[in-house]
Amino acid sequence: MNVNIRYVNVDVSETLNTFTEEKLAKLFNRYEFLIGAAVRFKQDDNSHTKGKICDIELSLPGPRIFATSDEAQYEVAVRETIKDLEKQLKKRKEVFNTH
Repeated sequence: MNVNIRYVNVDVSETLNTFTEEKLAKLFNRYEFLIGAAVRFKQDDNSHTKGKICDIELSLPGPRIFATSDEAQYEVAVRETIKDLEKQLKKRKEVFNTH
């Protein structure tokens, strides 16, 4: 499992790193064809209610899968982004199974 976490204009958080890696580890265990993940956390200062953005791009055979979410907390943004990625991975796994 190769996970690259970047912070854009946000302080680095070891707790957030650990949380994100634990959530991604579940995906890597469920979908054995995953190669790596690029995670980016950033802050949107123009948003008054949300503004905590999490982008995750998964590397796998074929086109990469990308999802993003904008929430009030980074942990919630990570969960929502992984939910979106899981939907895409289920579709991709069906394609792999038919070939």
